Amino acid sequence: MQARIERYAPGFGSRILARRVLGPRELERLDANLLGGGINGGTAQLDQQVVFRPIPGLGRSETPIKGLYLGSASAHPGGGVHGAPGMNAARAAITHSRIPRRRR
Repeated sequence: MQARIERYAPGFGSRILARRVLGPRELERLDANLLGGGINGGTAQLDQQVVFRPIPGLGRSETPIKGLYLGSASAHPGGGVHGAPGMNAARAAITHSRIPRRRR
């Protein structure tokens, strides 16, 4: 991978100060979500797709906590759609920041 990047960004390799390589066992030990190779934030079964992810009723980026949005692989549409959960969370946050708040 480094050689491929070097082709498009000459000098990239000389800027690397350190490298740490972790294998599957080390990754599982450091992150319980990765047990058994579940890199996409859990199962990809039908009950975890579309609006059911992470649980029915919370299939959007918004959470019951004001200002908290889900942008991880555990959020819709899941980790297999790289960047989409974060994009959904960012769009929701921007949209909510534009909605005027009602005064009481």
